[in-house]
Amino acid sequence: MTACSSGDGKEDSGTKPDVATTPSQTKGKVDCGDESLSQADWAEHCSGESGTGGDGTEGQTTGLKFGESYTWPDGLKATVVEAKVFTDYDPDFESAEPGETDFRVKLQLENGSKAAVPLDDLSLIIEGTTNGGQAASTSFENGSEPLEGRLAAGRTVTKTDDNVLETKYGKKIVVTVQRSSENFDLEFPEFEGQITG
Repeated sequence: MTACSSGDGKEDSGTKPDVATTPSQTKGKVDCGDESLSQADWAEHCSGESGTGGDGTEGQTTGLKFGESYTWPDGLKATVVEAKVFTDYDPDFESAEPGETDFRVKLQLENGSKAAVPLDDLSLIIEGTTNGGQAASTSFENGSEPLEGRLAAGRTVTKTDDNVLETKYGKKIVVTVQRSSENFDLEFPEFEGQITG
């Protein structure tokens, strides 16, 4: 691995390059939105870019509230719309369990990139914030819109994620939106809110 420049236009004084510098090797000249940019160049020069919310949350990945948004550097925007108690059970297969809160999270996704995005690269981790606890993932039949398939460029969709949290952990939660990627520096935004209903 070669040394990186400091980003101020000066070369690292301890390193002399043995090949000519190409535009993709100079941070100031890399277009991080260029889809032809190699994964290595993106990871080296662009992975430190913070996502933007477009609603006053630019660069913020924690402490986001339900209704606020986070945008990854490739243009995919995520917004946790709400978390509501689920009661619309299929009477043949589902029912409430004592001591548990069944709920559904709605996640709005807007693809601002130039390529389709695989939705099954996304997943949610939900934790209680009152006195701990982690929600268990489940799937309710009625109205389910799971994170699957692909979202075309320029399209917006609302998907659901069903969960169960023990009532002793309360209804205040934090929802972490994870995204699978070859870029290990990709941020996972956290949204705070309350299960309503």
